Amino acid sequence: MNGHADIVIHDALVVTVDDQNRLFRNGTVVVADDTITAVRETRPADRRADAGHVIDGDGRLVMPGLVNAHTHLEMTPFFGAFGDMQPAEMATQMTAVFDALWTGELDYLAEAGAALAAVNFLRGGVTTVNSMDARPRACVDAYAETGLRGFFGPGLSDLFWDHPVAEQVERFRSFVADYHESYDGRIRATLCPHDDWSVSRELWERCGDLAAEYPELPVHTHLLELEYSDVIARSNGGADSLALLEDVGLLDDRLVGAHYLTAEDADVDRTAEAGASVVHCPSVFCHWNPDSDVQWTPVPELRDAGVDVGLGIDDHYWHDSYDMFGEARQARLAANLKRSANQYDSVELLRMLTIEGARALGVGDEIGSLEPGKRADLVVLEWDVPKFTPPTNVSAQLVGNAGPGDVETVVVDGRVLLDRGTYRTVDPGVVQSRVESALDRFERESDWTFSLTGSDPPSRTEVAKQLPKRGPARMLSRIALQSAKDTVFR
Repeated sequence: MNGHADIVIHDALVVTVDDQNRLFRNGTVVVADDTITAVRETRPADRRADAGHVIDGDGRLVMPGLVNAHTHLEMTPFFGAFGDMQPAEMATQMTAVFDALWTGELDYLAEAGAALAAVNFLRGGVTTVNSMDARPRACVDAYAETGLRGFFGPGLSDLFWDHPVAEQVERFRSFVADYHESYDGRIRATLCPHDDWSVSRELWERCGDLAAEYPELPVHTHLLELEYSDVIARSNGGADSLALLEDVGLLDDRLVGAHYLTAEDADVDRTAEAGASVVHCPSVFCHWNPDSDVQWTPVPELRDAGVDVGLGIDDHYWHDSYDMFGEARQARLAANLKRSANQYDSVELLRMLTIEGARALGVGDEIGSLEPGKRADLVVLEWDVPKFTPPTNVSAQLVGNAGPGDVETVVVDGRVLLDRGTYRTVDPGVVQSRVESALDRFERESDWTFSLTGSDPPSRTEVAKQLPKRGPARMLSRIALQSAKDTVFR
């Protein structure tokens, strides 16, 4: 073997997810510094490689790291606390906690939660996340210490909470100055207008100005998530949600829109024409489906139109799962149930887990597939085990049968973070203790109680005192007024 190597994995089943979706039955992946330098069939010399880390891949599978293209980290300590609530109660309780997170009084909880999310996502092979939070500053350091890759930004809204827009914008600027391209470039900032139902036109225009000022940042938002998305857009002077974004200069190839649950054919066409990307998050809507008649995200149509569609686990503490492999399975099952069978093939789902998620974030030329010249973000799974026997249709096995427990080794930027199940950069026991202490403190300082059988949140009366008032009142009044106008002029 010629040339310097830091990591050599030989005799493995290599799933490249490159443009040809090549597989190597007995393949080698070579990493030097932070870069993949070779992906090919194994040669005898590979087994004698002089490298800092040599992995005998016999009985193992190597693939790109998973990309969680839309998520939130701060409330991770509430894992299990929301899952059995009614939707309205969950939304109310979550909003009160979210508002307290924005003020900074729960930074201790957010920091512990981010560390816990990082530990669990790492164990499940998720090497990149794209997260929108109220206080990303409280999350980034804890997450980055683990060695993972992340996109982070503070959510901006003036119809969801009551905090001054000028202060929100200043936080965004400060966050970009402190964290964009930090940790050797693994941490990047994003511009995050929260969604198309809790942002006024004035704030959308401000975000358009910020996007022009920071042209290197992705724009990450929730789009076409609710039946009222277009109603609010019309109240903001737009023809519909995407037209409003086009008006303010945000409908372009930097846009990452999560959900698209109510997208219609025209929305698909405009998204493709703009070069924007979409992130599909099936589990959260399967868990909290408010209306069985609501259509399902038209992912096949989006992909057929040339839109890059990644997968996201969204609020993992709402539906109690860190499993990104499971998100691919859920995408298939939910679409088949809502529409008809064969909405996807397995290779498509595998690409959505990896390269399409990377492309959605604008880094498909850096990560998302195993190819020479790309960053060395990869995972190694135990493969020669009963659950993957017989080893046929590798892509189907991965998106339908694999899970976090199958991940043995994780590498990000050429650095081994998980080594045959052992954490190399973080002590999970310390993280667990930190989260337990944080939740104990929250319990002491709030009206929440937690037990082995679930959670007991504050009463509706107590929560009502904590909820933002002015912003939501403006949002609800806009919905009511615009709905009335739509009825009159229909």
